[in-house]
Amino acid sequence: MFEVILLFLVMFLIAACAFLPLGYSMLHFSKSAAGKSGSASVSKPKIPEDSMLRRHFLTHLQSEIEAALFPRPSDSALQRHYDALVAAELENRLAALAD
Repeated sequence: MFEVILLFLVMFLIAACAFLPLGYSMLHFSKSAAGKSGSASVSKPKIPEDSMLRRHFLTHLQSEIEAALFPRPSDSALQRHYDALVAAELENRLAALAD
């Protein structure tokens, strides 16, 4: 009986790691922590300086944010709130990239 309970706990842990939001997992965190402790550091993606590349980068980032959110509402007041939410998240991600 103990083995069955242990098996279910391990399966639950694996499922929880696989379905965390934004595709993160405990394995991802352990690899990134191991990479940071080494001499080679992983550089963050930078915002392109070219206007066309910057526009494509920002559009891609906005589409990633919208894909993680609920569908765009049809009500005009809710659309304004949705747009404000997307804009705020975009600003947060750009600020994180700038650091």
